[in-house]
Amino acid sequence: MDPELDALEEKLAQLVQRMDALREENRDLRQQLVTRTDESVRLAEKLAAAKSRIEALLTQIPETET
Repeated sequence: MDPELDALEEKLAQLVQRMDALREENRDLRQQLVTRTDESVRLAEKLAAAKSRIEALLTQIPETET
């Protein structure tokens, strides 16, 4: 075969391989994003609940006169 054609074929094969790797990485990153987003929501809910409990406890503390 023509050496230029062989080189082009090799470059194309490398490009396809790289594209496949990037697609896989993109899929993994999207899954990580979903996981982190879910975790963020869960932590925000825990934080809101803790804030509510602390505020409730603070209302039960008698105020001191100074």
